[in-house]
Amino acid sequence: MTGTHTQAGQVGTGRSEFMDGLRECLPVIGAAAPFGAVFGAIAIDKGLSPSEIILMSALVYAGASQYVAMEFWTTPFPYLTMVLSVFAVNFRHILYSASIGRKLHRFSPWQKSVAFFGLVDPQWAVAEKRAATQDVTIAFYAGMAVPLYCAWVASTAFGAMFGRLIENPEAFGLDFLLPIYFISLLMGFRGRPRWLPVVLISASVGTLFHVFVGPPWHVAMGAFAGIILAAAIGKTEEQP
Repeated sequence: MTGTHTQAGQVGTGRSEFMDGLRECLPVIGAAAPFGAVFGAIAIDKGLSPSEIILMSALVYAGASQYVAMEFWTTPFPYLTMVLSVFAVNFRHILYSASIGRKLHRFSPWQKSVAFFGLVDPQWAVAEKRAATQDVTIAFYAGMAVPLYCAWVASTAFGAMFGRLIENPEAFGLDFLLPIYFISLLMGFRGRPRWLPVVLISASVGTLFHVFVGPPWHVAMGAFAGIILAAAIGKTEEQP
């Protein structure tokens, strides 16, 4: 394929698209790698072996849910609590796939299935921003998804083997790297209509649930509040 990056529907070569995705991926890796290393160290303390930690990261590939799992990793194992908590945290991915799935025009059904496996938070945000100006190609998507996946698995393996060398990662601010990146992603959408009220209601409801109910329900409830407000405003604007 040949072309430019000036309009939706026009794309560059497969190589240039892949490199575009890789460039988008590099800052994400910088933020996610310490997060993964800390997870590996926590999982080791919970009694998992390095091979079990690597396998979990490779098959689950969901940082927030993996952290939630470690919170409840006790004996006897609380299966129901674990399932409900992970569902609450990961419910947003249903919304992610519904949103970006309509924009993956160049993907076959099986390619979409593979792409959804790699649909983590920054992958969705970058793909959404890309779709606003041009097509999301397989090469671009892979250019971000594949290195990010490999980096996550590698960083959790590193944390499992060497994470105990950093006794207090919070003292170095490592625990805040990923939230900083997510804030930057959020600010990237500030030009969209209804951005501010949706962000404010989501943040307010999420904070209230975090204080009075506790994790992980604040994630899902904050998202629900934002969705309801956005839908209500959109429906009002559509009325004559």
